[in-house]
Amino acid sequence: MTVYTPRRAARVLLVNADDRVLLFAGFDPARPEHRYWFTPGGGLDSDEPPAAGAARELAEETGLRLTPAELGEPVWQDEIEYPFDGVWYRQEQEFFLVRVPSWEVDTAGFDDVEQASVTGHRWWSAAELAASDELYYPVDLVAILSRVLGTPDEPASPTAEGAASAAGPVDGAPC
Repeated sequence: MTVYTPRRAARVLLVNADDRVLLFAGFDPARPEHRYWFTPGGGLDSDEPPAAGAARELAEETGLRLTPAELGEPVWQDEIEYPFDGVWYRQEQEFFLVRVPSWEVDTAGFDDVEQASVTGHRWWSAAELAASDELYYPVDLVAILSRVLGTPDEPASPTAEGAASAAGPVDGAPC
């Protein structure tokens, strides 16, 4: 029986004027061969509201400073289960959409874990993600982007509840 550590997180879909989303490349320190791409964001402090945590994480990981109010309401939420650095987590997470004309990513605010496990970043289009063999989280990111960006050529996104229950445990998600 797997024992899960509960965790709350806030993540950001940072999208530029070309409808490209920022993803970080990283790996699980306990399984360095497990490499993947993931959105900015991370765990919330105790009693921290999701928008405040998303704004804090966005500043730490990208250098972009916004107020929680500027983030607006979450555009998607789900619950995932994943291992990271030898611990299994059950994470409730909310995603916020932030549009920027462009942004020069500044990772100077990375914490020790991020410095050790994040290897780079890239702006991805939904088409590039859909055509890629690379692993990325959330696994239905293309559908989520289609829904929040209003691109009708992509498949419709499942509901957050349906996606979470249908996905089951994820094999190694980001911090």
